[in-house]
Amino acid sequence: MKTPAGNECPYFYGDYFRGRQVEECRLLQAHRLPWKPSLCATCPVPAIARANACPYLQLRPRLSRPWQAFFRQRVQLDAWCEKARRPVSEPQIGCGECHPLPAIFTEPPHETHPPA
Repeated sequence: MKTPAGNECPYFYGDYFRGRQVEECRLLQAHRLPWKPSLCATCPVPAIARANACPYLQLRPRLSRPWQAFFRQRVQLDAWCEKARRPVSEPQIGCGECHPLPAIFTEPPHETHPPA
């Protein structure tokens, strides 16, 4: 469903049937964190969901205030792989064990010489 920021997010829920105005972030709600529509503008979850569809990737959100934006809260994430049982440093890519990259991306390119 589209967030107030206009991104597709698997955790955002909006109920607008017959004039209802119910909106919530189910990821933040599951971790008992308060949600407001302005958090969707800087949330990294929609970009991660577009880049990585691994079912073993678990996201744990936290709210923080970077020193540059003292008054604005932001969603930051800790990612965990349930299959590999370890933290994931790049959630967009994944842990590297669940879905290994094909050899074309990991091997150096072969040098070809033109026929003599």
